[in-house]
Amino acid sequence: MYNAVFNGSLVLYMKILLENGNKKDQNQSRKPSPGKPKLSRHLLSALLFFMFLTALYTVFFGNVTPKKEVSISDLAASITAGTVKSIDVKGDKLTVTLTDGTVETSKKETESSLSETLKNYNVPADKLAAAQINVVSDTGIGYWALNILPFALPVVFIIIFFWFISKQAKGSGMQAFTFGQSRARITDPNDKSQRVTFKDVAGVKEAKEELKEIVDFLKNPKKFLDIGARIPKGVLLTGAPGTGKTLLARAVAGEAGVPFFHLSGSEFVEMFVGVGASRVRDLFKMAKRAAPSIVFVDEIDAVGRVRGTGVGGGNDEREQTLNQILVEMDGFEPNEKVIVMAATNRADVLDPALLRPGRFDRRVVLDLPDRADREEILTIHARKKPLGEDVNLRVVAERTPGFSGADLYSLMNEGAILAARENRKKVSQFDLIRSIEKVMLGPERRSHLLSTKEKEITAYHEAGHALVASVLPYADPVHKVSIVARGRAGGYTLKLPLEERKLQSKKEFLDDIAVAMGGYAAEMMLFGDITTGPSNDLQVATGLARAMVTRWGMSDAIGPMTLESDGGRTMFGQGVGDNELAGAEATKVNSEVKKILDGAHEKAKAVLVEHKKALDAIAKRLIEVETLEQVDYETIIIASGIIPKKKVISESPRDILKES
Repeated sequence: MYNAVFNGSLVLYMKILLENGNKKDQNQSRKPSPGKPKLSRHLLSALLFFMFLTALYTVFFGNVTPKKEVSISDLAASITAGTVKSIDVKGDKLTVTLTDGTVETSKKETESSLSETLKNYNVPADKLAAAQINVVSDTGIGYWALNILPFALPVVFIIIFFWFISKQAKGSGMQAFTFGQSRARITDPNDKSQRVTFKDVAGVKEAKEELKEIVDFLKNPKKFLDIGARIPKGVLLTGAPGTGKTLLARAVAGEAGVPFFHLSGSEFVEMFVGVGASRVRDLFKMAKRAAPSIVFVDEIDAVGRVRGTGVGGGNDEREQTLNQILVEMDGFEPNEKVIVMAATNRADVLDPALLRPGRFDRRVVLDLPDRADREEILTIHARKKPLGEDVNLRVVAERTPGFSGADLYSLMNEGAILAARENRKKVSQFDLIRSIEKVMLGPERRSHLLSTKEKEITAYHEAGHALVASVLPYADPVHKVSIVARGRAGGYTLKLPLEERKLQSKKEFLDDIAVAMGGYAAEMMLFGDITTGPSNDLQVATGLARAMVTRWGMSDAIGPMTLESDGGRTMFGQGVGDNELAGAEATKVNSEVKKILDGAHEKAKAVLVEHKKALDAIAKRLIEVETLEQVDYETIIIASGIIPKKKVISESPRDILKES
């Protein structure tokens, strides 16, 4: 009976858990909740627990074999006949073992002893003495289990049931009590698997030198304090996306061996006013308790933008969060063992109070890596990848100008994926070269089939880009031309500079715009019509021409005057995001932009007309093979009398700027 009741309870409970689990899994599949135990773990633990109880119950009560029950008179007759070997007396229950090994059960009167009862049935004294009588007392674990389990099992079942229910409710209803707590992720300095040092960060040499002072202070603050020096409280890392700001901050914590509190600026802001400020207080409270430590706020522009813009009113949650950050960084109690590091690629939109001395008073700029830095970064990302004998990372670094550290990581990863896809054990140079184009433009779309007419238009379009780039003196040389679709591009022309450049002149910009207009001019000249192919080229050319006029002072009509900042905002007002010029200034700017574009179009058209033979040769070859590498392409243009660019232009940057 107990087994039936227990098994029925187990089935019912498991059915309830599965029904609740299915509902919870449906909700969690929409929005996973990291850090919380999954329902499958609860089900597994509950199943194991009840299996243990079932096994325990079976040990004590499941191995009982059915026994024949006889009356006391039959027992007396058996004793008289001499067939009884022994009798175990347990209260009023009798367990009789016969001489042939058979076990029977019987019951006696509770008030009298077994000997008196058997004498009343006229059992001879000698026969009774021949049978061994053992009295068993009701003690031990079996006795307690037999008497307690029928009452304890339902209680245990109810307690476990409500424990699971409360655990389910804690994940949702109890979150209100932890709403204002910090969501920072903590990296333990003793965790070697997550530790990052300066050896893991290539390039950015100046940035690492600047941050070594922070590491030295965290390791030995007494050296600075004794001489009266005060280490900067805040360090702002600025740079383009993917340049390694977060990695560098982790390296500082790893070198210093201190706890690292990491969270994003957007994690402070919630829909309820005051939650962000509460989380800031809780974050700095934890950091002070673990001091010396580093607090790293990624994308701080999410909460650190200029105040007073009128967005959100007087109770703007973002402004209150920023105010609390300012107070914590420069409050009444100076905190000399907590260093705040932050990262952003929009330092121009940060509030001035956040950047003043005493808060984020040290800025570390991370530029895109040059050729030598790119080679070091590639070497780091190649540590755990088996490379083939033909791999030359210097060549890869030379073909990736403008790549950030994140781009280079993606490049090495894509190269390994390509090798694994082709069932090879090592990454070859060909894999890395293909990965460059995949990272820049996306994967090849071989299934994107073009009609004969579209293929011809695309071939002449790309040939126009390549030919203009090869003829104009200040354009970068062509390394590859293809009409195979990649990403959203129907074809592409890959140009790479002859040397690393930090400055770019007006002549180079004008030639770049003319190269961008080469495809447009080729379509107009050959087909007398325009397709949607040059749409991206026109966007790039227009943006570059507008920047020349409004940001770099490269317009003769506007002169040396800046009308827009790097972020696109006008310089005539304080409105954030206002990038539209008004009135006569807008007309003048648009006129100058059109003048630059028209001039670039005429320049590209003149090149194509003059070298029509080379244009036809490049286009026809592209239609045949779809892709031209640098050697094949240069063979075609040399046959047409065009000399490929092999050396840097002899003019110095100063002479170029004077001429412009």
